[in-house]
Amino acid sequence: MAHQLHTLKTLSLALGLLTLGAAAYADQLADIKAAGVVKVATFDANPPFGSVDPKTHDIVGYDVDFAKALAKSLGVKLELVATNPANRIPLLQSGKADLIVADITITPERAQVVDFSTPYFVTGQQFLVPVTSPDKLDEYSRVRIGAVKGTTGEQALHQRYPQARVLAYDDIPLALTALRNGNVQAITQDSTILAGLLAEAPDKAKFKILPDLLSKEEIGVGVKKGETALLKAVNDELVNLEKNGQAAKIYDTWFGPSTKTPQPRSFTIEAK
Repeated sequence: MAHQLHTLKTLSLALGLLTLGAAAYADQLADIKAAGVVKVATFDANPPFGSVDPKTHDIVGYDVDFAKALAKSLGVKLELVATNPANRIPLLQSGKADLIVADITITPERAQVVDFSTPYFVTGQQFLVPVTSPDKLDEYSRVRIGAVKGTTGEQALHQRYPQARVLAYDDIPLALTALRNGNVQAITQDSTILAGLLAEAPDKAKFKILPDLLSKEEIGVGVKKGETALLKAVNDELVNLEKNGQAAKIYDTWFGPSTKTPQPRSFTIEAK
Protein backbone atom coordinates (compact mmCIF):
# COMPACT_ATOMS: atom_id res chain seq x y z
CA MET A 1 0.00 0.00 0.00
CA ALA A 2 2.81 2.34 0.97
CA HIS A 3 4.52 1.47 -2.27
CA GLN A 4 1.32 2.23 -4.22
CA LEU A 5 0.95 5.58 -2.41
CA HIS A 6 4.56 6.43 -3.20
CA THR A 7 3.93 5.57 -6.86
CA LEU A 8 0.78 7.73 -6.90
CA LYS A 9 2.69 10.63 -5.31
CA THR A 10 5.45 10.29 -7.87
CA LEU A 11 2.88 10.16 -10.66
CA SER A 12 0.99 13.20 -9.39
CA LEU A 13 4.29 15.08 -8.98
CA ALA A 14 5.26 14.17 -12.53
CA LEU A 15 1.86 15.32 -13.82
CA GLY A 16 2.24 18.54 -11.85
CA LEU A 17 5.62 19.19 -13.41
CA LEU A 18 4.17 18.46 -16.84
CA THR A 19 1.40 20.97 -16.19
CA LEU A 20 3.96 23.55 -15.05
CA GLY A 21 5.97 22.87 -18.19
CA ALA A 22 2.89 23.32 -20.33
CA ALA A 23 2.12 26.60 -18.56
CA ALA A 24 5.67 27.83 -19.09
CA TYR A 25 5.44 27.11 -22.78
CA ALA A 26 1.83 28.22 -23.15
CA ASP A 27 0.80 29.59 -26.52
CA GLN A 28 -0.16 33.22 -25.87
CA LEU A 29 -2.18 33.38 -29.09
CA ALA A 30 -4.32 30.46 -27.88
CA ASP A 31 -4.66 32.13 -24.45
CA ILE A 32 -5.85 35.40 -26.03
CA LYS A 33 -8.44 33.57 -28.14
CA ALA A 34 -9.59 31.55 -25.12
CA ALA A 35 -9.95 34.73 -23.03
CA GLY A 36 -11.73 36.52 -25.89
CA VAL A 37 -9.72 39.70 -25.31
CA VAL A 38 -6.33 41.12 -26.31
CA LYS A 39 -4.71 43.64 -23.95
CA VAL A 40 -2.74 46.26 -25.87
CA ALA A 41 -0.39 48.81 -24.29
CA THR A 42 -0.78 52.14 -26.05
CA PHE A 43 -0.09 55.83 -25.36
CA ASP A 44 -2.79 58.12 -24.01
CA ALA A 45 -0.76 61.36 -24.29
CA ASN A 46 1.23 61.13 -27.54
CA PRO A 47 -0.87 62.43 -30.44
CA PRO A 48 -1.34 61.46 -33.20
CA PHE A 49 -0.29 57.93 -32.10
CA GLY A 50 -2.48 57.76 -29.01
CA SER A 51 -4.29 60.40 -26.95
CA VAL A 52 -7.56 60.89 -25.10
CA ASP A 53 -10.37 62.36 -27.20
CA PRO A 54 -11.72 65.30 -25.14
CA LYS A 55 -15.29 64.65 -26.35
CA THR A 56 -15.59 60.86 -26.02
CA HIS A 57 -12.80 60.33 -23.43
CA ASP A 58 -11.69 57.32 -25.51
CA ILE A 59 -8.05 56.77 -26.47
CA VAL A 60 -7.73 57.44 -30.20
CA GLY A 61 -4.86 57.58 -32.68
CA TYR A 62 -2.78 55.86 -35.33
CA ASP A 63 -1.64 53.12 -32.93
CA VAL A 64 -5.19 52.61 -31.62
CA ASP A 65 -6.53 52.02 -35.14
CA PHE A 66 -3.89 49.33 -35.69
CA ALA A 67 -4.70 47.79 -32.29
CA LYS A 68 -8.39 47.65 -33.31
CA ALA A 69 -7.53 45.97 -36.60
CA LEU A 70 -5.31 43.40 -34.87
CA ALA A 71 -8.03 42.57 -32.31
CA LYS A 72 -10.58 42.16 -35.11
CA SER A 73 -8.27 39.82 -37.04
CA LEU A 74 -7.81 37.70 -33.89
CA GLY A 75 -11.58 37.62 -33.40
CA VAL A 76 -11.39 39.06 -29.87
CA LYS A 77 -12.30 42.25 -28.00
CA LEU A 78 -9.71 45.00 -27.56
CA GLU A 79 -8.68 46.21 -24.12
CA LEU A 80 -6.37 49.24 -24.23
CA VAL A 81 -3.84 49.59 -21.42
CA ALA A 82 -2.63 53.21 -21.17
CA THR A 83 1.14 53.51 -20.92
CA ASN A 84 4.10 55.87 -21.11
CA PRO A 85 7.49 55.18 -22.74
CA ALA A 86 9.11 53.75 -19.58
CA ASN A 87 6.25 51.34 -18.81
CA ARG A 88 5.76 49.76 -22.23
CA ILE A 89 8.13 46.80 -21.95
CA PRO A 90 7.44 46.10 -18.21
CA LEU A 91 3.69 45.89 -18.97
CA LEU A 92 4.39 43.29 -21.65
CA GLN A 93 6.83 41.27 -19.56
CA SER A 94 4.52 41.21 -16.50
CA GLY A 95 1.59 39.97 -18.60
CA LYS A 96 -0.51 43.10 -18.03
CA ALA A 97 -0.36 43.63 -21.80
CA ASP A 98 -0.23 41.07 -24.63
CA LEU A 99 1.08 43.51 -27.23
CA ILE A 100 2.79 46.91 -27.35
CA VAL A 101 1.33 49.21 -29.99
CA ALA A 102 2.79 52.47 -28.69
CA ASP A 103 5.10 54.21 -31.18
CA ILE A 104 7.99 51.98 -30.07
CA THR A 105 11.11 52.22 -32.24
CA ILE A 106 12.79 48.93 -33.09
CA THR A 107 16.32 48.98 -31.64
CA PRO A 108 18.90 46.21 -31.13
CA GLU A 109 18.77 46.79 -27.35
CA ARG A 110 14.99 46.42 -27.16
CA ALA A 111 15.06 43.43 -29.51
CA GLN A 112 17.02 41.53 -26.84
CA VAL A 113 14.00 41.61 -24.50
CA VAL A 114 11.04 41.96 -26.91
CA ASP A 115 10.21 40.44 -30.29
CA PHE A 116 9.16 43.00 -32.90
CA SER A 117 6.75 42.77 -35.80
CA THR A 118 7.50 44.06 -39.24
CA PRO A 119 7.40 47.91 -39.11
CA TYR A 120 3.95 49.50 -39.47
CA PHE A 121 5.24 53.09 -39.32
CA VAL A 122 8.51 54.57 -40.51
CA THR A 123 9.70 58.03 -39.56
CA GLY A 124 13.01 59.84 -39.42
CA GLN A 125 14.83 63.06 -39.96
CA GLN A 126 13.89 65.20 -42.95
CA PHE A 127 14.81 68.56 -44.48
CA LEU A 128 12.61 71.65 -44.69
CA VAL A 129 13.75 73.90 -47.52
CA PRO A 130 12.46 76.80 -49.65
CA VAL A 131 9.96 75.57 -52.24
CA THR A 132 12.33 76.37 -55.16
CA SER A 133 15.21 74.29 -53.70
CA PRO A 134 16.38 70.91 -55.09
CA ASP A 135 14.61 67.72 -53.99
CA LYS A 136 17.65 65.48 -53.56
CA LEU A 137 19.48 65.31 -50.23
CA ASP A 138 22.89 65.10 -51.97
CA GLU A 139 22.41 68.66 -53.25
CA TYR A 140 22.85 69.95 -49.69
CA SER A 141 26.32 68.53 -48.95
CA ARG A 142 28.10 71.92 -49.02
CA VAL A 143 25.44 74.38 -47.80
CA ARG A 144 24.54 75.92 -44.43
CA ILE A 145 22.06 73.69 -42.55
CA GLY A 146 20.18 74.52 -39.35
CA ALA A 147 19.51 71.97 -36.62
CA VAL A 148 18.33 71.98 -33.01
CA LYS A 149 21.21 72.01 -30.53
CA GLY A 150 22.01 68.71 -28.82
CA THR A 151 19.75 66.55 -31.01
CA THR A 152 20.55 63.37 -32.94
CA GLY A 153 19.70 65.47 -36.00
CA GLU A 154 22.65 67.79 -35.34
CA GLN A 155 25.00 64.78 -34.92
CA ALA A 156 23.69 63.09 -38.07
CA LEU A 157 24.41 66.21 -40.16
CA HIS A 158 28.07 66.27 -39.10
CA GLN A 159 28.39 62.59 -40.09
CA ARG A 160 26.44 62.77 -43.36
CA TYR A 161 27.69 66.17 -44.58
CA PRO A 162 31.23 66.75 -43.25
CA GLN A 163 31.67 69.64 -45.72
CA ALA A 164 28.42 71.39 -44.84
CA ARG A 165 28.25 74.18 -42.25
CA VAL A 166 25.92 73.06 -39.45
CA LEU A 167 24.38 75.88 -37.42
CA ALA A 168 22.73 74.84 -34.13
CA TYR A 169 19.70 76.66 -32.69
CA ASP A 170 17.98 76.41 -29.31
CA ASP A 171 14.66 75.36 -30.85
CA ILE A 172 13.01 74.62 -34.18
CA PRO A 173 11.14 77.99 -34.52
CA LEU A 174 14.51 79.79 -34.31
CA ALA A 175 15.87 77.48 -37.01
CA LEU A 176 12.84 78.32 -39.20
CA THR A 177 13.52 82.04 -38.72
CA ALA A 178 17.10 81.43 -39.91
CA LEU A 179 15.73 79.63 -42.99
CA ARG A 180 13.35 82.54 -43.69
CA ASN A 181 16.23 85.02 -43.39
CA GLY A 182 18.45 83.00 -45.70
CA ASN A 183 21.02 82.37 -42.95
CA VAL A 184 20.68 78.63 -43.71
CA GLN A 185 19.58 76.83 -46.88
CA ALA A 186 17.84 73.96 -45.07
CA ILE A 187 16.75 72.93 -41.57
CA THR A 188 16.37 69.42 -40.23
CA GLN A 189 14.26 67.74 -37.53
CA ASP A 190 12.06 64.67 -37.01
CA SER A 191 9.48 64.40 -39.80
CA THR A 192 6.41 64.73 -37.56
CA ILE A 193 7.81 67.87 -35.91
CA LEU A 194 8.62 69.44 -39.28
CA ALA A 195 5.14 68.62 -40.57
CA GLY A 196 3.54 70.30 -37.55
CA LEU A 197 5.89 73.31 -37.88
CA LEU A 198 5.05 73.80 -41.54
CA ALA A 199 1.30 73.33 -40.97
CA GLU A 200 1.29 76.23 -38.45
CA ALA A 201 3.55 78.56 -40.49
CA PRO A 202 1.68 81.56 -42.02
CA ASP A 203 4.08 81.46 -45.01
CA LYS A 204 3.95 77.67 -45.47
CA ALA A 205 3.51 77.97 -49.25
CA LYS A 206 7.13 79.19 -49.45
CA PHE A 207 8.57 75.94 -48.06
CA LYS A 208 8.52 72.18 -48.64
CA ILE A 209 9.62 69.05 -46.80
CA LEU A 210 11.93 66.82 -48.84
CA PRO A 211 10.58 63.26 -49.19
CA ASP A 212 13.84 61.39 -48.50
CA LEU A 213 14.73 60.52 -44.91
CA LEU A 214 18.13 61.54 -43.59
CA SER A 215 17.80 58.90 -40.87
CA LYS A 216 15.21 56.17 -40.43
CA GLU A 217 13.26 54.99 -37.39
CA GLU A 218 11.10 51.91 -37.76
CA ILE A 219 8.13 51.44 -35.43
CA GLY A 220 6.94 47.89 -34.71
CA VAL A 221 4.46 45.98 -32.56
CA GLY A 222 6.12 44.53 -29.44
CA VAL A 223 5.43 40.87 -28.62
CA LYS A 224 6.73 38.84 -25.67
CA LYS A 225 9.91 36.90 -26.48
CA GLY A 226 9.34 33.46 -27.99
CA GLU A 227 5.61 33.86 -28.77
CA THR A 228 6.07 32.85 -32.40
CA ALA A 229 2.40 32.08 -33.14
CA LEU A 230 1.24 35.48 -31.86
CA LEU A 231 4.05 37.28 -33.70
CA LYS A 232 3.13 35.50 -36.95
CA ALA A 233 -0.57 36.43 -36.51
CA VAL A 234 0.41 40.10 -35.99
CA ASN A 235 2.76 40.14 -38.99
CA ASP A 236 0.20 38.42 -41.24
CA GLU A 237 -2.46 41.00 -40.34
CA LEU A 238 -0.11 43.98 -40.80
CA VAL A 239 0.81 42.78 -44.30
CA ASN A 240 -2.88 42.10 -44.99
CA LEU A 241 -3.79 45.68 -43.93
CA GLU A 242 -1.25 46.98 -46.45
CA LYS A 243 -2.59 44.77 -49.24
CA ASN A 244 -6.26 45.68 -48.70
CA GLY A 245 -5.53 49.41 -48.47
CA GLN A 246 -6.60 49.75 -44.82
CA ALA A 247 -3.08 50.67 -43.62
CA ALA A 248 -2.92 53.59 -46.07
CA LYS A 249 -6.41 54.72 -44.92
CA ILE A 250 -5.33 54.69 -41.25
CA TYR A 251 -2.23 56.70 -42.20
CA ASP A 252 -4.36 59.24 -44.07
CA THR A 253 -6.65 59.64 -41.03
CA TRP A 254 -3.74 60.80 -38.86
CA PHE A 255 -1.11 62.11 -41.30
CA GLY A 256 -3.13 63.00 -44.42
CA PRO A 257 -3.46 66.46 -46.02
CA SER A 258 -6.35 67.56 -43.79
CA THR A 259 -4.61 66.68 -40.47
CA LYS A 260 -2.48 68.79 -38.11
CA THR A 261 0.62 66.79 -39.05
CA PRO A 262 0.35 66.26 -42.82
CA GLN A 263 3.17 64.30 -44.40
CA PRO A 264 3.39 61.98 -47.40
CA ARG A 265 3.55 58.25 -46.68
CA SER A 266 7.10 57.25 -47.58
CA PHE A 267 6.85 53.54 -46.67
CA THR A 268 4.81 50.39 -47.16
CA ILE A 269 4.32 47.52 -44.72
CA GLU A 270 6.18 44.48 -46.01
CA ALA A 271 6.66 40.93 -44.76
CA LYS A 272 9.93 40.40 -42.86
